Amino acid sequence: MSSALLVSTGVIALAEIGDKTQLLAFLLATKFKKPWPIVLGILAATLINHGLAGAVGAWVTASVGPDILRWVLGISFLGMAVWTLVPDQIENEEAQLASKFGVFGATFVTFFLAEMGDKTQIATVAMAAHYSDVFMVVAGTTLGMLIADVPAVFAGDRLASKIPMKLVHGVAAALFAALGLATLLGAGGRFGF
Repeated sequence: MSSALLVSTGVIALAEIGDKTQLLAFLLATKFKKPWPIVLGILAATLINHGLAGAVGAWVTASVGPDILRWVLGISFLGMAVWTLVPDQIENEEAQLASKFGVFGATFVTFFLAEMGDKTQIATVAMAAHYSDVFMVVAGTTLGMLIADVPAVFAGDRLASKIPMKLVHGVAAALFAALGLATLLGAGGRFGF
């Protein structure tokens, strides 16, 4: 199995725990009580959003020399490590959009908008630039989002109270930091990682 797929899945699944889109999944599940249209909305929004992020990552790789790319990616991963430790909160505007559309439409629109500029989207750009297989990165980041968000849709608040958020965020931050350091030291997708 591809390391791009495995790393992308694991890092995003951990980074997504406690993220605003996971909080949004809780909110939508509580409000609509229709899990399957919510899951399908999450899937569609994530595929499109992370597909675009993967394309940006591939463009960055093609546009920037390998030495500069190594430093940009290494620093980006270290920045993601710090950002992962900052708890997210859901914006009121995102929650209000959910009431204007059907369940699938509300989920699709709110997840797509919530992911714009979010740490998981930025991480997708960085990982797509880091690895040579954009398809596997996007598949992995999408799978990671589903691993974190689908249980939130089905288990709701019961699950949230049992997850040690600080520990999960610490592990995700450590993974991002390890990727950053490995990249800066010359390891990484095109660099042998």
